[in-house]
Amino acid sequence: MLQHKRSERLSELMQEELSDIIRRQVKDPRVGEFCTIMHVEVSDDLRHAKVSVSIMGDESQQKKTLIGLKNATGFIRREIGQRIGIRHTPELVFVLDKSVDYSFEIDRLIRDFYKENDK
Repeated sequence: MLQHKRSERLSELMQEELSDIIRRQVKDPRVGEFCTIMHVEVSDDLRHAKVSVSIMGDESQQKKTLIGLKNATGFIRREIGQRIGIRHTPELVFVLDKSVDYSFEIDRLIRDFYKENDK
């Protein structure tokens, strides 16, 4: 139970710090301004972290940004370790979060439905 709470606190802290590091310190041009950290899930043993990112743009831009993030993983991990000061910094795995795209699509479908019914 205590370990679970610790991983939750670490997840929240890592989300904030990752957002700042990616926005301010990652110089890779593939990692654009429209990359948002949606959620960080840290394992109970604090060794692994799955980082869900939302990337605005087409599929090609999303792939390029993910490649840029994966290439910068070592730098990002080192920065996280220095900022949060834990003995072992979790291994980072970046995954694409499509929930924002999904919500835009649902919104579009609802608007289209109402337009059809207003006629």
